[in-house]
Parts: sequence; structure tokens; C-alpha cells
Amino acid sequence: MKGLTNIMRQRDFISLHDFTTEEIKVLLDVAGELKRMRKLGIAHPYLQGKTLAMIFQKSSTRTRVAFEVGMYQLGGYALFLNPQDTQLGRGEAVKDTAMVLSRMADGIMIRTFVHEEVLELARWADIPVINGLTDLLHPTQVLGDMLTIKERKGKLQGLKLAFLGDGNNVAHSLLFGGAKVGMDVVISSPEGFEPDKNILASAKEDALKTKSVLTIEKDPQKAVAGADVVYTDVWASMGQENVADDKEKHFADYQLNSKLLNLAKPDAIVLHCLPAKRGKEITDEVMDGPQSAVIDEAENRLHAHKAIMALLM
Repeated sequence: MKGLTNIMRQRDFISLHDFTTEEIKVLLDVAGELKRMRKLGIAHPYLQGKTLAMIFQKSSTRTRVAFEVGMYQLGGYALFLNPQDTQLGRGEAVKDTAMVLSRMADGIMIRTFVHEEVLELARWADIPVINGLTDLLHPTQVLGDMLTIKERKGKLQGLKLAFLGDGNNVAHSLLFGGAKVGMDVVISSPEGFEPDKNILASAKEDALKTKSVLTIEKDPQKAVAGADVVYTDVWASMGQENVADDKEKHFADYQLNSKLLNLAKPDAIVLHCLPAKRGKEITDEVMDGPQSAVIDEAENRLHAHKAIMALLM
């Protein structure tokens, strides 16, 4: 991989909905090649001399490590910005932060609660803005997920992915991702915890082009039946700790255990975006079992994030 295409240069990465099927294919191909080069010890300093400003309103393990290590491996520098150490934490306008960082850095990654903050940042920044997670979407996670599925299954189109749990940011991005690559996605959530209707409607518009089927299925057994990929996430997202006990009552039947996994295809793989509440949404037997691709999935965050940065910055 001597050079990188410029087709996405200076673009924002806020939602998979914003990218074409062909562009997502390029992102995945570049991620796979960067991973290969890393394993072979081939240097790939595509971002030498460049800086990524990382704003973390939400704490993180995988997102921070993937972006920070990724920038280092690409020859650049990642600057961690804790809200307690910056003027954002004291009420500075997102607009002002965006314009100042645009003069000093080459890209901004933000991980925050309110999705509108990312949109506001992108509106005023003159450099690429990467959505590292909001309460609405988690696109960088799902790009890593798709890389993992592609590695294990050899393709994405025509596969069935069943997601068990809250209709949250990961579920939303899986709908967008599946629709873009032609993968059928079933979201199985208890009544009252389904994905956002507007997100589902937008994803279904994308699905018309790839003929993927997006469905909401309350019954987890029906959702998992015949699935190639079974995916779960914590029932209470970060910031929802005060309602975690109450949510457990609604989600008890959605635990990913051996009995439920046996309804999927025999060669189905298990995914979890982590961190996991073992014994809650997933059992140790499944998470540590032979069908689990969870640790590969976590590693692939690094390679997917590197592809995003290399192509945008």
C-alpha cells in the first residue's frame, strides 16, 4: 500500500450513514492492509508530523488506546484532552474550541454524551472530526465489528447479524453499517427499549440499495435463529448506572448464553463491544467459548481507527 486514496480526505466521520457502500469498503480494505503491515513489522507513517486532538467527555479504554496507539503507529501524535483540564469543562463554547483546535491540530476525535455536540464541533472545525461515541451513535466501533466479521466469514453481504439488548448507540450504528454493506440486521429488544425510529427509517432507506433486511424482533429466540453473528452489549450504557437494576428486570430473557447461542448457525460468531458485565448480558461460557470473537473485535478497533485517521487526515 504505497499511497492512500484522497476520496475521503478532510471528511468528518460522524455516522456510517454519511458514507457510501464503496467508501466503507475502502475503509475496511485499508484497515485490513494496515493490520497486515503491523503484523509484518512494516512501518506505515502516513500521518507523520500530524496531531489528533482527543476530547473525552466519557471515559474509555478501547477508544482511547486505539486512537492513541494508532496515531503513534501512523507516525503522528495524539493529544488527550480531559474536560477537567480544558476550558470546555468550564463552559467554553464548542464553536470556540472547534475553531482554536483547527488552527493547532490536524484532526479532532470526540467521545461525548450529546450527539449534537459532535455536530456542532464539525460545523465549526476546519479539520476532520471523528465521532468516538455519543449516546446516539458509535460508528468507529461498528467499523471494527465489520472488519472482524469480514475476517471470520470472508464476506459481509448476505449474512445475518442478531443484536440482543438495548436499542442503543451500538444498535443504531449496526443498523447503518448493515444497511450499507448488505448485511441483514435484527435488533431484539424488550418493549420500550427499541432503537430510535428515525434511525431505523434512515437505515432502511440505505438498505433499499443493498437489499439488506433490517428488522426489530422482540423475541430473542426468533432473532437469533439462523444468525451468522450474535452480538450483545451492556444493558445500561455509561451514564445510566442509576437505572441499571431496573433495566435488568426487563432484559433477563435477553442474556446471551449457550442455550440461546445454540439457536444460531453452528459456526456463528459472538461479538460484544465491551466492557462486558459477565453473568448479566453474556455468560462466561459464551464469552470465553470457541465461537467468541470478542478479543479479535477489540483489537480490530485499533486497525479500523487507523484506517479512519489515515484516510481522513
